This record gives sequence, structure tokens and C-alpha cells, in this order.
Amino acid sequence: MFGFLGTTVGKKYLMGITGLIWAGFVLAHMAGNMLIFVSHDAYNAYGHALTSGKIIYVAELVLVLALITHVFMAISLTKNNREAKGQKYAVAAKGAKRVSLASRTMAIQGSLILVFVILHLITFKYGQHYETNVNGVPMRDLAKLMEEVFQQPGYVVWYVVALILLGFHLKHGVGSTFQSLGLMEGTYRNVWAKLSVGYGIIVALGFISQPLYLFLTL
Repeated sequence: MFGFLGTTVGKKYLMGITGLIWAGFVLAHMAGNMLIFVSHDAYNAYGHALTSGKIIYVAELVLVLALITHVFMAISLTKNNREAKGQKYAVAAKGAKRVSLASRTMAIQGSLILVFVILHLITFKYGQHYETNVNGVPMRDLAKLMEEVFQQPGYVVWYVVALILLGFHLKHGVGSTFQSLGLMEGTYRNVWAKLSVGYGIIVALGFISQPLYLFLTL
């Protein structure tokens, strides 16, 4: 088992599975954040329910381990790929073997997204703490913090750029995982390819709609 995980195929499986864990998380996170369009109370109640139970610690541990594994596998596969080619950068192939821009920039995308995740946590998880009361339950006023942050044009631009990058990263990452799992072959190849594109677009647009809405309407 451990021998297989040390091979290129095994590393791709690990990278794909850990990537899918994060892909599932960002979709759920995006969907939950859409409650900001319903009301501040709904958004704050959702945030409180999410963070007040002990399950959050298990979820965070899984996400951190998945992220570390994903990044480590990405670095290892990139290093192996460069060593196999005997040169630092890949030679641009032509035709069917041509490497896409999304594929060639995955490491850059991943690095920028990692910076975004760290700054996002600093801003929203460990940032300014406001209190509110929803149906008699005291809780953190995350909606107020969200409004405050997304009134800053620079932060909104950075957020939108980062989420566009995340969309590209998800599109390519989910598609690559489907390919590694053997799903991008045969009759349903186009279906899985479109599914990966749609996934990236839905997550990116869902997240981007929130800061734009708050910035343009407040």
C-alpha cells in the first residue's frame, strides 16, 4: 500500500483525493455563505452552528491534513516531472499532447490560493470580533465583519482575482482527478470534462457574487 502511494500514480491519486476533499469543502462553504443574501441573522446563525460544535475540530484537522498532503504531493510530482525530463521547465508539446495554460501554471495558482487561504483565515476566523444576538442566542457577528471587509476596494479586487484563480484551479484539478480515476475515457469523457468546467465556474461565481453584492449595494 505505502509502496503504491510512493509511485507517480499513487501520488496522483493522493493529490486528487485530497484535492476533491477541498473541492467539496469550498462548494459547501460557498453554498453556506450564500445565506448572506437571505439575511444577516441567517448568515450568523449558519456560522454559529458551524463553529460551535466539536465536529469543527475534526473537520479542520481533516482539511489541514488534506491540504498538507495535497501541497506535498504537488511539489513531489513537479520535482519528479522535471527530473524525468532532465530540464527545469517542460518543453511545450504540440497537438494532442500540448500542455494547457491551466496545467502549466497549476503550481503558481496553488501558491497564490494558499496565500489567499491564509489571509482569508486571518481576516475572518481570527479577525475583528463583533457580537450579536439571534433569537436570544449570543454569537459572533460575522455578517458585520463581512460587510466591513468588503467595503475595501483593494480587498474586493484581491478576493475576486483569487477566486477566479480558484475556479481555474478547481476546473483543472477536478478534471485531472477524473482522468486519474479513469473517468475521462470513452463515451462519457465530454460529460466529465464539462462537469469539471461547470464546477469551477459555479464555485468561483458563487464566491465572487458575495463581495460584489456587498461592495455595490452598501
